[in-house]
Amino acid sequence: MIKHIGSFFKKVFRLYYDGFRNMTIGRTLWAIIIVKLFIIFVVLKIFFFPNFLKNNAQGNEAEYVGNQIVDRINME
Repeated sequence: MIKHIGSFFKKVFRLYYDGFRNMTIGRTLWAIIIVKLFIIFVVLKIFFFPNFLKNNAQGNEAEYVGNQIVDRINME
């Protein structure tokens, strides 16, 4: 049973490896995708999503989150 699973993963790996190796225009498209993901996850996080918890908790993150949860439950 384990041999069959290993064989399956080996076949899947070979399929993708051969496919990516033989690409021509696909490499350019993958480069564009990687650049876009970098921009989305790194650049946008740095400029538009500050570390709210670090700024407000001042080293006591667990207690801050607990207090926020309790306060929101009590507000209902």
